[in-house]
Amino acid sequence: MTNDRSIQAKKLLNDRFGFENFRAGQEEAISSVLEERHALVMLPTGTGKTLCYQLPSYLLGGSTVIISPLLSLMEDQVEKMKSSGEKSVVALNSFLSYSEKQTILRNLSAYKFIFVSPEMLQQQGMIDQLKKIDLSLLVIDEAHCISQWGMDFRADYLKLGKVRHELNNPLTLALTATAVEQVRKDILSVLNISSEVDQIIYPVDRPSIQLRVAESVGDKKDQLLQAVSEFKGPGIVYFSSKKLADEMAELLRSQLGIPCESYHSDLDKEDKRKIQSQFLSDTLPVICATSAFGMGIDKPDIRFIIHYHLPGSPEMYLQEIGRCSRDRKGGVALLLYENGDEAIQMRLQENTLPDRDELVYAYRHADKLESLKDDTKINISRHFIEQSIPFEQAAEIVERYQTHKSVQLSTMVDYARRKGCKRDVLLDYFAEKPEVRRNGCCSGCSRTLSLPYDPVEWPNFLQNSEDLWQDKLKFLFNLQS
Repeated sequence: MTNDRSIQAKKLLNDRFGFENFRAGQEEAISSVLEERHALVMLPTGTGKTLCYQLPSYLLGGSTVIISPLLSLMEDQVEKMKSSGEKSVVALNSFLSYSEKQTILRNLSAYKFIFVSPEMLQQQGMIDQLKKIDLSLLVIDEAHCISQWGMDFRADYLKLGKVRHELNNPLTLALTATAVEQVRKDILSVLNISSEVDQIIYPVDRPSIQLRVAESVGDKKDQLLQAVSEFKGPGIVYFSSKKLADEMAELLRSQLGIPCESYHSDLDKEDKRKIQSQFLSDTLPVICATSAFGMGIDKPDIRFIIHYHLPGSPEMYLQEIGRCSRDRKGGVALLLYENGDEAIQMRLQENTLPDRDELVYAYRHADKLESLKDDTKINISRHFIEQSIPFEQAAEIVERYQTHKSVQLSTMVDYARRKGCKRDVLLDYFAEKPEVRRNGCCSGCSRTLSLPYDPVEWPNFLQNSEDLWQDKLKFLFNLQS
């Protein structure tokens, strides 16, 4: 990055985004983009990956297209950008009516930031409209979805190499928080940027987060009540079950007397926004949620993350606990583990991957797939058929993927059961070693752990929120006074 561009970038960082300094990895990523070099950026959850494309977009000119896999995340990002004063931003997804979509497409060049789902990019009309605009930067958010070995493989993401080619191979920025080396290789290969790319890879470890595992023997509810009572401050409790999230939110309200709500995909859009707003403003200190909550929630002072159920992979676990202690002032990640908890994840895996019989049916009745329920099994089978992958090769790919998912789950079981250092288990999976160990490190390293932050008593916490919620909202959304 030239000296002039560096000065411009730092001025923009302060004037538009309200920060005095870049976080680790941000300046390197922005420099690559401004030098018009493709980049694969892996930064830990909570380190501000969105800035890596938002800031340079203002200096590049033209439009930036951001491909995002989750509609809720896309909507959150658009709303946040609008709240911070950026009006030329739009999301193209299934939430739009036909007339709304057509109006946006006719005026697409007027938008600086265009968020789009990978599914929308399979429509030739969408590609034709994007080819007409001055596309300065193509951003692939959650880029690990490209790889069959990633945390959240999406068949539509595998088609992004073709999409990129149709858009005349624009400058490309791929972003992820958790990707092992094989996943990173897949990302570069699918996007066809392997030979001319800057890889900006930072460790996944978050030393300010203390790792704890509590073994349960039919007493998880009591352990949850005790933990929330001890940890205090803002926190999220994750569940694999929507029903249990509802029940535990009611239990925390009734037993501890604290404001607490559940959050999952059954809530309507308005209720989701209300809960998010209350959590950000500290009027709602605890959320009981499924994995639907947390993406795009940039709250710096979340103090604890509790998992009531065992996550399916180290990638997912690190991403979810990474929402804690973004201000680096300390946090706790607690996993409540009972022997046999892994059975839940095994059932979930069975429901997302086609078995051999289902693949046989798909290949024999490819013409009927369009009329079947749109789920992961159908999407994966359809992808194999559309790519003319022979049946036996497709079956082998699924078998390898199932094996990999088993390795991911086994790593999490090892993490839960390991008597030694818990952090080492997670970092070994990513072929990393801890650079520092703080706050006692984990429950495997220290038998007695104190909180790595100063807890705020619930009454004081709630009283403070009445005084500070307006200032916090301004800070979180970069609003001008």
